[in-house]
Amino acid sequence: MKWKNRRTSSNVEDRRGMGRSGSGGIGGIGGKGMMGGGLGLIIFLIIAFLGGDIGSMLNPGIVNPGTEAPYERTAEDDELAQFVSVVLADTEDVWAQIFRENNRTYEEPELVLFNDRVESACGVAGSSTGPFYCPADQKIYIDLSFYRELGQRFGAPGDFAMAYVVAHEVGHHVQTLLGISQQVQDLRGQLSEAEFNTYLVRLELQADYLAGVFANYVHGEGYLEEGDLEEAINAANAIGDDRLQKQSQGYVVPDSFTHGTSEQRMRWFRRGFEYGDLQHGDTFNTNDL
Repeated sequence: MKWKNRRTSSNVEDRRGMGRSGSGGIGGIGGKGMMGGGLGLIIFLIIAFLGGDIGSMLNPGIVNPGTEAPYERTAEDDELAQFVSVVLADTEDVWAQIFRENNRTYEEPELVLFNDRVESACGVAGSSTGPFYCPADQKIYIDLSFYRELGQRFGAPGDFAMAYVVAHEVGHHVQTLLGISQQVQDLRGQLSEAEFNTYLVRLELQADYLAGVFANYVHGEGYLEEGDLEEAINAANAIGDDRLQKQSQGYVVPDSFTHGTSEQRMRWFRRGFEYGDLQHGDTFNTNDL
């Protein structure tokens, strides 16, 4: 992706090297923790996005106990921070434009860079959680070490694979602004776990579609380079529920899917890239996911 010497976002908060702030549990941060208020659900959806550890958020006291090393800033990390800031700026441009076309005003999210662990309005998360979006404070949280994990653990290297991750999280922010996330949350308790999981899948596939809309925009601006689109599609393929379950336990349990299969994730990302609008991304009213 062509990103150097381009506009960066002013909505990036750099908490790298700040250490472990706070010791509050999930339910005790501003009264909007995961166990109350209804907003906390989305954090669960995103934690598992790329193999994140939900347990580390439910019990933040066990996140790398006693092993925290001083943060050493590297040129590689600083360049990656610059990159994700450019990606965030691109998401701001495309969603401001699309919201304006639909007579809405886009409210920009903030992206928080951290290392080791971070405190959000949804709770305390460790690096093992992976990138996540917290609707309670409308912030995206990313430990930049995840970029290396994306290539080494998930076999999805490349800068545009990371751009896809950022765009997917911004997609959850778009869903929050449109009220879609809350509509899904309102179904919780009314359905069985397996039935509710089908709605979580639709929510995640829509976020993949919205990431495709972002890709359509940067392509139109001439920022994509050869192989970029394939990097994003490879990342979508790498994190399908079926593939991750097969790798971790040797078999798949479709009723437990919360994000969609590899094929579904790739398909909806491609669809977003093809259409580049909101109108063709309704994953909730289709029988063909």
